Order: sequence, then C-alpha cells, then structure tokens
Amino acid sequence: MNKLKRQQMLEILRDDNPHPETELEFQSPFELLVAVTLSAQATDVSVNKATRKLFPVANTPQAIVDLGVDGLKQYIKTIGLFNTKAVNVHKACKMLVELHNSEVPQNREALEALPGVGRKTANVVLNTAFGWPTIAVDTHIFRVANRTKLGMGKTVELVEKKLLKVVPKEFLVDVHHWLILLGRYTCVARKPRCGSCIIEDLCEFKDKTEI
Repeated sequence: MNKLKRQQMLEILRDDNPHPETELEFQSPFELLVAVTLSAQATDVSVNKATRKLFPVANTPQAIVDLGVDGLKQYIKTIGLFNTKAVNVHKACKMLVELHNSEVPQNREALEALPGVGRKTANVVLNTAFGWPTIAVDTHIFRVANRTKLGMGKTVELVEKKLLKVVPKEFLVDVHHWLILLGRYTCVARKPRCGSCIIEDLCEFKDKTEI
C-alpha cells in the first residue's frame, strides 16, 4: 500500500469516528488497567458486566488487596480464566500499593512488570489512559492490518512495528481504536463484510465479499 492510499484510508476512518474510545467501561487509569487485564481471551461485554459490580465495591489497588483473591473471584467468575486473572490482578494491586503509591505508572517497563500485564495491555493503558501514540495489536488489528495491507507482518510484534513506522503521527493515538472496531464489526474473521466497509475501495484485500 502506498503512502497516499494509506493517508486516504486513515482520513476516512477519522472522519467517520473522530474521537474513538475503547468499549471497556472505566473511570480511572486503574479501572482501565484492571479491565484490560481481565479482557484477555474474553469479550469486552463480559468484562463490563463484571466490573459494573466490582468497581462500586473496589476500584483502587488497596480495595482489591483488601478484597482478597477469593473475594475478587466472586466478582469476575463469569469471565474466562478468572482464577488466574484474580491471582494476577491481586498481585498487581499489591505491587501498585507497595511500589507506586497506588498509582498506575506511566512507564512501559513498570507496567509490564505487573503480573498479568504484557505489552498489549501496557500499550492500551498508555494509549487510552495517558494519550501515548502506542498501538496495541490484538487479533483484530493483526487481521485488518494484514488484510488491507495497511501494515503487514507475520507476528503481532512485526505488525506493531510496521504500523508505528508507516502511520502518520496525526493518526497514531487513535488508529488502534479504528482498526479494532473495524475488525470487530466489519472486517470479521470468517467472512469480512466488505460491501458495507467504508474503506473498501482503498483496501487491497483480494477476496472481497459483496456483503
């Protein structure tokens, strides 16, 4: 994909959704960190259902530490892998209390040192909570970037590096939201809805559908 086509594609996505937001519900960087950690291999819908009950009771690191692992499990047991996630979130909260004065660090290394927080989660928090120009490549972004030829790569790390290199600075803060939403609702895995896609004419996917 050439530079001009990439620019046009991103302008269309921006015009359609100038201020994209995550579908996870949160009111603070800490709530976002917990929600994103819980969302691994789970839907945002399932996470939101759980955190709507959890956050009114415990929405600070100390409150979740006080809740305990078993107490936390009762709120997130409807989410996949909840046992492991409860342990990780509880440990992460203890670290936030002990090492970071109960604040979510605006630092990639410190974030990734927290249990259950990998590069993708750190990227989401840095981008969505703090406005960093990071791109959290999940399965949706990986698929869309490769299908459209916007930023191709054989691994999520390579796609992230490619997108950071080729996406103009003006789009970097918002591009991962646009691509996630596109992959979640239009450029779906089994049969993309090309006919209803706003960037169909610019996309370089060869096997387009009419739907």
